[in-house]
Amino acid sequence: MPSGDQTFADVIAANQAYAQDFRLAGLQARAARGLAVLTCIDSRIEPLAMLGLGPGDAKILRNAGARVTDDVLRTLVLASHLLGVDRVMVVAHTKCRMAAGSEDDVHTAVGEAGGPDTRSLSFLVTSDQEATVRADVQRVQSWPYLARVRVGGFLYDVDTGLVTRLC
Repeated sequence: MPSGDQTFADVIAANQAYAQDFRLAGLQARAARGLAVLTCIDSRIEPLAMLGLGPGDAKILRNAGARVTDDVLRTLVLASHLLGVDRVMVVAHTKCRMAAGSEDDVHTAVGEAGGPDTRSLSFLVTSDQEATVRADVQRVQSWPYLARVRVGGFLYDVDTGLVTRLC
């Protein structure tokens, strides 16, 4: 990378300011509240703040659509057995792009945005978000490596900030 590249200059400068008053040194890696939260990558979601949590309280996992994928299951096994997690929240949200159309719609949108042909990928979109959350919760509950973990499914409203339990 050329030394004059300014692509990340804004966030590196912000990090320098952050490090001046860094207060998390010595924070334990374990989830102090025994919680893992799987939610969407949507920028309208503040996982810690929306649940009254702070740094060190929970493990946060994010992906498009808040879906329980193989990688999420792998990560939850580690969080459960090594990092103190005994509760998992699967938190989808209102107005999610992954619940607003079909796989074809998303592939088309990526192409129209100038992206490559993505038809070899599955974006895990859903037409029934609540049923999908319930199925994803069941997937965690039935995973043999996570037998001791309690799991709940929730929906976060991006207009009100409220979290509703679905299962």
